[in-house]
Amino acid sequence: MTAWLTRIAPDLRHPVARRDLRDITAVHRRVMSLVPDDLGEQPRHRAGVLFRLDHTTLGPVLLIQTALPPDPSRLPEGYGTVATRDITPLIKALTTGMTVHYRIAANASKRAWNGDNAGKIVALSGQHAEQWWQRKADASGLDLRHLRAQPQPAARGRATPVRHAITLFEGQAVIADAEQARAALLAGIGRGRSFGCGLLSLAPTR
Repeated sequence: MTAWLTRIAPDLRHPVARRDLRDITAVHRRVMSLVPDDLGEQPRHRAGVLFRLDHTTLGPVLLIQTALPPDPSRLPEGYGTVATRDITPLIKALTTGMTVHYRIAANASKRAWNGDNAGKIVALSGQHAEQWWQRKADASGLDLRHLRAQPQPAARGRATPVRHAITLFEGQAVIADAEQARAALLAGIGRGRSFGCGLLSLAPTR
């Protein structure tokens, strides 16, 4: 079990960075450029790539988690400020009973079984989205103690028609099962993992 976390603050004066941020499929390609090209089928899965675009008061921040050491030198020159660290010790240090802060931008959704949308994947919002996260958190070894849910801009693709509704869930939880929590951290949660959904962040409370 190994994991690296790369934080990129794109320089909004850089034309390539601005172009990427307008298209989630371009962000996906940029993220995948940090890992080797010769990974065969399912390269994202083999490289353990998950990412999240956080919207902060100082601008967008791209968080990228990989199971392989990333190569930031493959980014265009001047793309943005980049920092990478090995988070394997932090993941291994998680223990059952530990209280943590959590944050995840997820595609809360389900398959409709009746009505006009029968057979389609439909986005959930409000209380239904919160209930979705409660179920996912339980299955990921987290006992939620506090939950705040905020709708985020949808992940949209221009060159490729992609649209994923995103809800940001954050709050506090107690780790009920450390092994399940570690597995969720490494694998991601829910749909849309290729397009900025599903990266779970956990930090012990102080």
